[in-house]
Amino acid sequence: MAAKTEDELAFEPLNYKLLLIGIGIVILGFILMSGGGSGDPNVFNEAELFSSRRITIAPITCLVGYVFIIYAIMRKPRPGA
Repeated sequence: MAAKTEDELAFEPLNYKLLLIGIGIVILGFILMSGGGSGDPNVFNEAELFSSRRITIAPITCLVGYVFIIYAIMRKPRPGA
């Protein structure tokens, strides 16, 4: 195994692509979680606030994004690449 020089990057280009995909998935999850508020403080829209998109789908999407990011960081480069 050859010693790494300081000119080499920490990851392969595929790791960076996977990392960006994971960040995009997390951002999508937070976008799905947003909203549900009301301009009037006396109005509480329960159906909008506690919708299945905000309670179930968005957190699962964020979790998948974080797992994707962890995989991108932990992925080892292929030998000889």
